Amino acid sequence: MTLPLFDHHSAEANADPVAYYRRFREQQPVGWTEAHDGFFFTTRHADVVRIARDDATFSSERAPAGNRGISFVIPFGPGLEQYPIELDPPRATPYRELINPLLTFDAVEKLKPMIARHTTAAIDAFVETGSVDFVRDLTNPVPAAVTLDWLGFPTDDWKKLAGPVHDIFASVPGTDRAMRGVEGLMYLESRIRELIAARRAEPREDAVSALVHAVHPEGRPFTEQELVSVMYLLVAGGVDTTTSLTGSTLVWLSEHPEERQRLIDDPDLLDVAVEEFLRVFAPSQSMARTLLSDTEVGGVAMHAGQRVLIPWVAANHDPEVFPDPETVVLDRNPQRHLSFGIGTHRCAGAHLARAMFGEMMRQVLTRLPDYRVLGEALVPYPTRGNQTGWDAIPALFTPGPRLGSAAVAPAIVTRELEVTEVRPVATDVVAVTFADPTGAQLPAWTPGAHLEVRLPSGRLRQYSLCGDPGADTWTVAVLREPAGRGGSVELHELARSGARLTVRGPRNHFPLVDAPDHLLVAGGIGITPILAMTRALVARGAPVRVLYGGRTAASMAFADELVALAGDGVQLLPQDERGVPDLAAALATIGPETAVYCCGPAPMIAAMEAACAAAGVSDRLHVERFTAPAEEVAVDTSHDVAFDVRLARTGTTVTVPADKRIVEVLRDVVPLSSDCEQGYCGACETRVLAGEPEHRDSVLTDEERTAGRSMMICVGRARTPSLTLDL
Repeated sequence: MTLPLFDHHSAEANADPVAYYRRFREQQPVGWTEAHDGFFFTTRHADVVRIARDDATFSSERAPAGNRGISFVIPFGPGLEQYPIELDPPRATPYRELINPLLTFDAVEKLKPMIARHTTAAIDAFVETGSVDFVRDLTNPVPAAVTLDWLGFPTDDWKKLAGPVHDIFASVPGTDRAMRGVEGLMYLESRIRELIAARRAEPREDAVSALVHAVHPEGRPFTEQELVSVMYLLVAGGVDTTTSLTGSTLVWLSEHPEERQRLIDDPDLLDVAVEEFLRVFAPSQSMARTLLSDTEVGGVAMHAGQRVLIPWVAANHDPEVFPDPETVVLDRNPQRHLSFGIGTHRCAGAHLARAMFGEMMRQVLTRLPDYRVLGEALVPYPTRGNQTGWDAIPALFTPGPRLGSAAVAPAIVTRELEVTEVRPVATDVVAVTFADPTGAQLPAWTPGAHLEVRLPSGRLRQYSLCGDPGADTWTVAVLREPAGRGGSVELHELARSGARLTVRGPRNHFPLVDAPDHLLVAGGIGITPILAMTRALVARGAPVRVLYGGRTAASMAFADELVALAGDGVQLLPQDERGVPDLAAALATIGPETAVYCCGPAPMIAAMEAACAAAGVSDRLHVERFTAPAEEVAVDTSHDVAFDVRLARTGTTVTVPADKRIVEVLRDVVPLSSDCEQGYCGACETRVLAGEPEHRDSVLTDEERTAGRSMMICVGRARTPSLTLDL
């Protein structure tokens, strides 16, 4: 079958971009088209990654493409230059380093209460009515308010600037609406210049003040025009992209209510699912580069001066990288998606985008859980070639109450904690106690809460808190599983007094409800939240019965402590002596309002769900499931040793301990760009000037690893006693 002229803005492409690129990938993965003055197109993940990472061959700047406007899209776009995305290294580096400190993970964590406040206010404005246009009322105004508030724009500017940015993406070029968007961006430029002047004269606690008082590597202040370019990018990049992602996700979840219910039942799943939503609903569908020299891609010769399209949407649906790519799998954890780009121009605002998306989605799922998008009234963008999204998403829902600012829950905090005690509590199980190294009081928690621990390898693991909620320390228990995915073994090996780990939480999606009595069922290490619940119930004098099963008596952690707490209310069931718990018999003795809790291995939870269904008490069952990454590179960290890192630009030398990563040690020393911190996104790629790196990423090619000229400092280490980095 003859292929049509390739045009990613054509009606066929707009109707189904994924199918359009699939057809070309299967028949002509790299080719030339005469559309839009002529350009090469690509469709495969490997080719897109290669081009996006090769700034020496493929330029993002306007000049090589003839200075006809924004050249990183096809066709050329209007607008001011946007630094650093329209500059190639090394010219882009000062501007990237200017914005990096403002958008780190830690910096965005501090913005979360503000994000929650804006989201709550937006939903409060319509929650009592029962109807909403998600774009007009939520997904456009919240990212705009957050971005402009963070930068330092006054409240009066938020609504004036939210609309024009959206109009640029949601209108056909040359229409009246598109012209209104251009006029709005002209107003944005004038307001940026006014704000720069105001903050130079009188700094405040906002991002603009930090930008205007930063020092260029040449030892001078950044000029007004440089700052205008940077701030223009921050506004344009921070608003409509999150609008697009959140809107597309809301539409899909309305069409798949069973998947929406999974997210409602397991809120932590959203932290994993966001990456799948990014893969499938990439706001930026494609970008472009201009060749600086002749090369070959996919067996096709390309020449200097020609342009090439790199479609993120095609790469994100390449079956060579993502099995069954056209199916949304909430717990897929598609680590290699390119929705934030890859290489030196990877989106610096990735952490902020995820935070805004996450807060809007969590509040919708909790406050508007039964929303229904009116599919017949959906209005898509007129073209999805460069940017995709919805112009209108009307929906209906059961009205709910306003919350007000006082009801905004505090953001979950990420902090570095110190291990103060490690003690064995059963065969292959240790209890690990954390404290704040500064001596600060840790937040209170409630039974059922858990922590997320980031290990030096980059692995993320979730552990239930099992200590005393009133103590000034946090305690978890960890079962060593040699046949597991490596996290428990790694934590067992590094857990010792004085070790420091990054911890997020506490979060509680398994809360202890009020009830006349409770039946608590635990299997193996699932005893950890059950222990905390038992302690709380005994303390208040409430009746409680505990069934605790394990492989052997020696493998059952906290058994003695549990019996000491609840006495005859505890039934210990080591499997080698007593067999598996008789769940049906246990349920046959519960009262009419007994709350039933279960935590343990997946087969036990499934058996309890079946038993509760048979007994007609499913509505009283509460279970805890932790969502683990579906894809993960296993790295053995047991032989890691300390090494030195010299920063070439400053002459500073720091030591990276055996249990720390380079990015953790350097974060407070120099401005860094990082995102996934697991070695797959490429955001932290750094030039190596001396020494031999040990590569643990999934980005670099074999040739690049052998050459050793760059490394991912989030996971990479040193094979030599020291490394010198271009920082």
